Formats: sequence, C-alpha cells, structure tokens
Amino acid sequence: MTRMALEKPPNTREQKIGALADQCVQCGLCLPTCPTYGLDGSEAESPRGRIAIAAALARGDAEPTEALRLHLDHCLGCLNCERVCPANVKYGELLVETRALIGPIKHRPRGLLTLLKQPTLLRLAARLGGSAGMARWRQRLAARLPADSPWRAALQTLPDAAAAVRPTPAQETPSPDAVTVALFPGCVASIEDADAEEAAMTLMRAAGYRVVRLPAFCCGAIDLHGGEMDAAEALAERAKETWKASRATHLVTVTPGCLGTLRRALPNVAVDDAASLVASRIGQLRFRPLARRVALHLPCTQVNVARNEGALQTLLRAIPELDLQVVPRAPYCCGAAGTHMLEFPERAARLRETTLAQIATVAPQQLLSSNIGCRLHLAAGMDAEGRHWPHMHPLSLLARQLEISP
Repeated sequence: MTRMALEKPPNTREQKIGALADQCVQCGLCLPTCPTYGLDGSEAESPRGRIAIAAALARGDAEPTEALRLHLDHCLGCLNCERVCPANVKYGELLVETRALIGPIKHRPRGLLTLLKQPTLLRLAARLGGSAGMARWRQRLAARLPADSPWRAALQTLPDAAAAVRPTPAQETPSPDAVTVALFPGCVASIEDADAEEAAMTLMRAAGYRVVRLPAFCCGAIDLHGGEMDAAEALAERAKETWKASRATHLVTVTPGCLGTLRRALPNVAVDDAASLVASRIGQLRFRPLARRVALHLPCTQVNVARNEGALQTLLRAIPELDLQVVPRAPYCCGAAGTHMLEFPERAARLRETTLAQIATVAPQQLLSSNIGCRLHLAAGMDAEGRHWPHMHPLSLLARQLEISP
C-alpha cells in the first residue's frame, strides 16, 4: 500500500507564522474579548486583524512600517482571545514569532528595561532612591516628564517603600519522601514581591513540600514579548541550567506573568503557580479568622496562562470570616501587561480606569492581586484618583493568617 508523504513542518520563522495564521477561521469571536479592540474599535487592533498583518508580513506582502507594526506593539498579550477561539489558534506564539521577525520597536526604553531585568541593579537603585528621599519628590519629577515618557510611568509606578519581608514562621519538617519544589523569584518580583515569595515558601512548607529558592534573574518575558529573541533565548538557557541544578520535581513562581515564558523554556518540566500546589494540599492547612472585605483582582495571566483562579479562590475562602469579592472581570486587561504600561503609558492608564471602576463596585477594604506588574500599575492609578485600598499578593494574606503548629 502506498503511504502518503507527511506534510513537512515549517522550518523558517516566516513559515511558522504562516502556519499559525492559517489556523484562524476569521470568525470574529475574539473581538468582544480584546481590550485594544474595545479601546479603539479598529479591526487592526483586534486579534483577527493582527493575524492578518502577521500573515502579510510573513509572506512579504507588507513591510513592517512604523504605522503597521504599531498595531502589533499595542497588543497586550492578555490571551483572552485564545480562551474563546473555536479553532484553537495559538495566538500568543504567533505574536512572539511575529515580533521576533520584525524586531523590537524603535523607541524601546532599553536603559529602563535593563534596570528592571537586573535584580542587583534594581535593589541598588531602590536603596539610592530611599537615601535621597525619592518618595517625597518622585511625583514632582514625573510631572515634569512628557506624558508618554516610560520613565514618567516608572516613577509613578514605583512604590513609596520596598515591601517589608516577613520572617518565615516556624517551618514544617518535610518527610524524607517529600516533593521538592523550586521557587523561581524572577526580577522585579524578587524585590517588590519578596514578601509574597516568603509567604509562598511558608505555605508550601506547611503543606509538606521541601522548598528551595533559585537565584533571582529575569525569566526572559520582557525580551521574548519585545522581539529580542537572542536575549530571551540566553535567559531560557540560564533557566534550564538553574532548574537542572536544583534537583527539584516542580518549578513554581508567585508571578503568573512568568509562567508562560518558563513553560516555553522548560516544556518537559512541571511549571506552575505556587497557589496551585498549596491548594492541592489545602486539607493540611488551617487559617485564623479575618473579618475583612477584600477584592480579588484576577490578572490576565492568572486566568489565561495559570488557569488556576478557582484554586486561588478556594484558598482564600478557607480563611474564616473573610468576605471575598472577586472583581467583575470585563473583557479588558488592566493595562499593565508587562512593559506595556511603560511603553504605552497613556493607553495603559485608559484601561486601568475601567479596572479601578470595577474594583470600586465591591467597596473593598483591601485589594489582592497576584501579578506584581498589575498591582503596581493599579496602585499608581489609586494614588492618582485618591483611592486608599491597601494592596498585597493573595499568598501574603494567606501566610499571615496561617496557623502554625507549635
């Protein structure tokens, strides 16, 4: 019997983009879920429109002019479209490959992004800023910069003080056959969300896991989504080497924004959000009551990448007397989207207004959000609007309410 020759897989970036784009059936179900389509009402600012642009660029039917590529650069990478796509188009992969094809945007704030990717430099800058009293003058300095300046957005987003790291309470002694989990700290999160990382280790150890903390460095998401493929691949190799040296069986992070990039770098590794592992052993944990009304903001990466919003809510509802209110999730991202809030601050602020209005509808005493970029971005908007909701990572609240066995 004669066998049909199998179709050859795409072996160039252009062919890969073309194959991914061909999966789109142009049904338009993605349009109502797209934040930028809602913002502009333009087909070119929708997933369907961007897929058409990517296909044209890959075929050589269009040139990556500034005006054309701006539609691709505006994409937040929220992946709302992937959740509703009947054809299972891998839109996130298509976007990454297309940005790699055309390269980074001309006015990318490289100096600022280099600072954010280097925890040592970021920590030093925070110390110098604290010594210089930056909390008193940063808003005045920001106001002197152009409205579309990445540095203005960064100054407005910085917290007034670094998050206080809670000492880890008495640790559980894992059994000899305990599962070993490696915690990936990341870059910005390793400084601004250090409290959440300590909380994650406390919760996982209390649940019976053996936990090791990896060195802090960037996962590569900033470069991967910015078209800097060589730099992203170098960081992916570092992640592989660091993971191998850990001898762990699971890799976790407290920042859902790192998950997709880590899974891409380590496709055969169990990479997850720390909340998922803790929730799987919730029967081993007890929490003290807390009579407080909290708003839970679910970042796009929590819903569309980690896909564990249910596990997170289960954990929080285990705190007696806690009044948990999930923020109504319109089909809009808060606008943070990694570096989007720095590269397109005015657009990001418009999206943030909608999210803050949604949070206000539940009248919270406190705001919880698991993505450090989202939380800092929302906090900057709260400051500008005179709102005063204390905010933290959900795992930080859980660790503070955890009952530790003597």
